[in-house]
Amino acid sequence: MAKKILIIDDERSIRKTLSEILSFEGYKTEEAVDGADGIHKMTDARYDCIICDIKMPKADGLEVLEKAKEVCADVPFIIISGHGTIETAVDAVKNGAFDFVSKPPDLNRLLITLRNALDKQSLVKETQQLKKRIKSDEEIIGSSEAIKNILAIVDKVAPTDARVLITGANGSGKELIAKRLHKLSRRSEEELVEVNCAAIPSELIESELFGHEKGSFTSAVKRRIGKFEQADGGTLFLDEIGDMSLSAQAKVLRVLQEGCVMRVGGEKEIKTDVRVVAATNKDLQKAIEEGTFREDLYHRLSVIKIHVPSLNERTSDIEELSHYFLKEICTEYQIPVKEIDSSALKKMEGHEWRGNIRELRNVIERLVILCDKNITKEDVEEHAFLN
Repeated sequence: MAKKILIIDDERSIRKTLSEILSFEGYKTEEAVDGADGIHKMTDARYDCIICDIKMPKADGLEVLEKAKEVCADVPFIIISGHGTIETAVDAVKNGAFDFVSKPPDLNRLLITLRNALDKQSLVKETQQLKKRIKSDEEIIGSSEAIKNILAIVDKVAPTDARVLITGANGSGKELIAKRLHKLSRRSEEELVEVNCAAIPSELIESELFGHEKGSFTSAVKRRIGKFEQADGGTLFLDEIGDMSLSAQAKVLRVLQEGCVMRVGGEKEIKTDVRVVAATNKDLQKAIEEGTFREDLYHRLSVIKIHVPSLNERTSDIEELSHYFLKEICTEYQIPVKEIDSSALKKMEGHEWRGNIRELRNVIERLVILCDKNITKEDVEEHAFLN
């Protein structure tokens, strides 16, 4: 989609020249004949960049800039200044303008300045979205007694180096617990390294965890640093550890006992200072009986055990979670936040949530897309649950 540029200048020839050049470059332009007209337009519409003259009737460029800081602070503002107003233009940059271009404008310089301004705006937006995503990824939503008890345990355990084993069904929020443990620990300034043991083939898991030396096997064309080394000083989160091979389990046990790793094909032991947090959706006691999980590793990992209840065990949190996801998803889609009535929530509380929190979020996203502003019980019955 073409970027939309507002050109504010009381000189018609300047406006027309800029508009023609920018249109040729693929931008969409609108013109304002003076400062007051510019303020009116940027208040009523959304622009990707504003190009504004300094000296104008009704409101000068500095007044327009001050108003822009109120109504569209994230939109880059480029000043066009005559030779007599260069000092004023510099002051404008100090007050928040992106840059200034002398008048009559050098069109090449203006285009470069415009591209830089739009690139910066894109980076700022991307950073804001990432920060929102990271923040939302780390939030644990719910006021049920089960969640309160878990958070109380996490808050006590996090400042220590005790190993933690988190159990619970898929989609119940085990990863969020691991992230909170790291965030509240003394290691929070260092890295949280995550490994999904179920997603890595058994023949590669040892290389992934411990690294390898160049030439240690056919495809080892260079040295690789393993996850234990990457997490040195921080936290290593071993997700779905119940799917780890017995061979890898034995080596993880040795690392936990001795505090050092040896790369595949290596001869030197490397000291590591890592806190290990593990998670699984499997019954490890049963796996021990079946001979697929080492009992000694289980006891090493489960200094503290935290069980995350399924959504069916904490249905009182569905209302709070639903409102949270409604706000999050509507914000992502850049639409007004929709409402969900009590009868719809009651219907959802009676559903069997096999997919837990992930399933609930998917349902809310589906309702946001398919339903009107107010989501009703009938909407839930029609759209929420797929057979």
